[in-house]
Amino acid sequence: MSLWNIVSHMPPEEFSSLFAEFPRSLRCLLADWLENQPWEFINGSDAFCTSMASGMLSAMLEKLRSAAGSDGQQCQILQQVSNIESAYRRDPLRLVAVLKAILEGEKAAVLKRDRHLPLSFHRRQEELKFSLGLQRLQHRVREVQALRERSSQLRDGSAASLPLNPQLKTEPKAPESELPTLILEATKELEVAKQQVLKRIQIWKRQQQLAGNGALFEENLAPLQKRCESLVEVYFQLHQQVMAASADLGPELLPRLLERFNEVLSSLVKSSFLVEKQPPQVLKTQTKFQASVRFLLGPQLLKASTKPYMVRADMVTEKQARELALSAYGNTLSESTGEIMHNVVALETNPTSGTCCANFKNVLLKKIKRCERKGSESVTEEKCAVLFSTTVALSPSNLTVHLQVLSLPIVVIVHGNQDNNAKATVLWDNAFSEIDRVPFVVAERVPWEKMCDTLNLKFMAEVQTTKGLLKEHYFFLAQKIFNDHSASLEDFQSRSVSWAQFNKEILPGRGFTFWQWFDGVLDLTKRCLKSYWSDRLIIGFISKQYVCKLLSTEPDGTFLLRFSDSEIGGVTIAHVIRGKDGSSQVENIQPFSAKDLSIRSLGDRIRDLGQLRNLYPNTPKDQAFGSHYNKEQTGKDGRGYVSTAIKMTVESERDQQPQSTAGGGPEPPQAQMFSLPVLQPELRPENLQSVLSPICPPAPFCSQSMSSYPAGESNVNMMVPEAIGSSFPSTSPMLSSSLVMDPALPRCQDLAFRNPMSFMTNQYMPGEASQLLPGGPSPEPRDEEMPELAPFTPMDAPLQSSPRWMAPSMDLPPGSEFDQFLQEMSLESPALCPPFTPPPAAQRIPQPQRFVLGAGGVPVGRQRPARARVRGLRGPWDCEPRHSLVWAPGLDTICAGVETLAGEGREFCGGGQHFG
Repeated sequence: MSLWNIVSHMPPEEFSSLFAEFPRSLRCLLADWLENQPWEFINGSDAFCTSMASGMLSAMLEKLRSAAGSDGQQCQILQQVSNIESAYRRDPLRLVAVLKAILEGEKAAVLKRDRHLPLSFHRRQEELKFSLGLQRLQHRVREVQALRERSSQLRDGSAASLPLNPQLKTEPKAPESELPTLILEATKELEVAKQQVLKRIQIWKRQQQLAGNGALFEENLAPLQKRCESLVEVYFQLHQQVMAASADLGPELLPRLLERFNEVLSSLVKSSFLVEKQPPQVLKTQTKFQASVRFLLGPQLLKASTKPYMVRADMVTEKQARELALSAYGNTLSESTGEIMHNVVALETNPTSGTCCANFKNVLLKKIKRCERKGSESVTEEKCAVLFSTTVALSPSNLTVHLQVLSLPIVVIVHGNQDNNAKATVLWDNAFSEIDRVPFVVAERVPWEKMCDTLNLKFMAEVQTTKGLLKEHYFFLAQKIFNDHSASLEDFQSRSVSWAQFNKEILPGRGFTFWQWFDGVLDLTKRCLKSYWSDRLIIGFISKQYVCKLLSTEPDGTFLLRFSDSEIGGVTIAHVIRGKDGSSQVENIQPFSAKDLSIRSLGDRIRDLGQLRNLYPNTPKDQAFGSHYNKEQTGKDGRGYVSTAIKMTVESERDQQPQSTAGGGPEPPQAQMFSLPVLQPELRPENLQSVLSPICPPAPFCSQSMSSYPAGESNVNMMVPEAIGSSFPSTSPMLSSSLVMDPALPRCQDLAFRNPMSFMTNQYMPGEASQLLPGGPSPEPRDEEMPELAPFTPMDAPLQSSPRWMAPSMDLPPGSEFDQFLQEMSLESPALCPPFTPPPAAQRIPQPQRFVLGAGGVPVGRQRPARARVRGLRGPWDCEPRHSLVWAPGLDTICAGVETLAGEGREFCGGGQHFG
């Protein structure tokens, strides 16, 4: 946006005093053109300034006459133009002063209202300043050339025939004394122009670094390359004039001038070697990345070579980078701190695009050497960089120059869980580093106001939204990071925040830092809540206490959305309900993570909850979230299946009903499902069941009552094929209670075969209904995934099993193998496998026997098992499919009727039943 675009919308009365000598109507016609001229940079009354002022006056008059042709008041405008020409033609510098005062007054008015000027205006002013300086330098070169030629003519005695240059305004009587002074002035202006170019390059680098945090960035290097090439061209012209006038400069002045000239060229050449595409600032080892460097003066200065110039990329530590910077990148790197694959690329010039680049593709950091860290500095606070270097020969002087440039700071990680803290280091460095700093020094404390700008910039860039953070959000963030709920918003503005508060100190009562929490909000909003945030449906950054204050006076059903204060990456719904006593209460629903919202969107969840009526303060929820509802499918799809949907419900205290109602008894408890098998620390007769009675010798059943796990135990429902009836004395595809409890059946008195796990009548195992064929063969076993087992407690003593179940031909594996497995399991997950007392050394653990039992416990055949390998144990320990049984005396477990998943095998013998 230009300055005039702002000024034209402001009240004209604020600028009435500015247009005493220049009509405001003409200012309106000139509009943007006026501020795009270097009025403010014409200082002085020399020949160059007068010439520039005269040329700008002529251009302005032409602009006004062309604009008057399309205006209704053409005669009046032309009369004003004529008055301007007559008033300022003889003194164009006076017009420059008048227009400069008008522009200064407009800038002051905009600064007073907005406190800043448009960024585009600053950029344009900087370009005008450099352009005018370059024109002045070119004018100086012409002056030096004219004065040198006059001096030469005077020495030849033909000065009378040489006309005087009207721009010089110098007398021909003493050109020898004026030439050194003019050359010194031109050299000084050359150095000023060089500093402007170097400053512009540093600004480009700084903007590139801020772009890493989400700032807007003009990546195009073509204008900057044009500046460098224009200045180098003037440099060679002036250098040529100095060498031609060496006889007039003397033996003392010439060497000093040449040294200054070499410094100008060397600075321009070295500074024009840039990293156009930065490598990732969080770089994981063994991960490929890309980068590119560009030599702005390459197309102009590189001497033709039979072999292309090669650019090398090396990893350097912060200490090495500091040493290189202190030597002005004159030293060479002694040792790389990391091993980079494919790190040498040719520097190629493209005549079509006029660029000279080296593109690094498929570069890979193989490994990194860590340096000694300071104090409590962690790995993710250690900063490195990639050093790009090459040696080139410049034309026409055939000067050899060693070019080096550092990338932005890089944090090298070896695991994904380091990414969050590494991003914090990069964010802090990008936001608060200074131009031309010593690598990679950054402030330890920064003003909170700057931190707010950084967080807002990062949030808008990550979420890709135009809706940034508000002052209310900053207030909540300040309370969180400073742990101060008594200060006001104005109090926080004067505070400063430290790096430790940002990402080293754990928040009070939490298990994470401020940045870890904020980054979780960023990720959640970016993945699932972008549209909701952009529509301002989420307040987000607000404390639970302040939510209660806001909603305490609102009607029932009012709700708002906020980010969870106690969980990373969660959003919760706070809503108003009526308690049993009729009072207003605020409830917070369990936060939704990104995984939750990927299953069902936030809008659909809000639609599901009937108790939510109005979005705070008073917007009906369907009006607010209607555009975010997903269309629900009804009827059948193209394949004839009926559509299904997931609905969310919330149970509050008001919704919970008593267990019994008047006129009716309590609801009967549901039958216990098949419980997951766990290893028991102690097996007692009163806890055993008789489900395995068919395999016992004829004897009366052991009398016991049915038992089950307490509420909260994980249960698995499994279908049972009808073919199971061939192995159990039941005509029903489901096991009936008569099988378990019928006192007429024989009971087993041997405690070794009692089972502590309940086997209820509604138990079923995996299988399709079409496979339930009574009396038929068992279908081909299928691998079914079983839920993870609950932790078990250690046994007091190894359980002994009856030797009658051991097959005579069974080989016993060495006992140390199972001991090793238990030790590895206890080291890897103590909760899953506590310390276990191994069996005596003399005891050997046989391989599990595989057989199928028919009615009465008689083996009827063998069946191929579905293999389930136990993690950490060498060799397969197989569990049988469906109604087959596996028994291993050393394990004290029978795996009954469960298919288990082959592979890692966290299921310890699948659906095994324990026995004593």
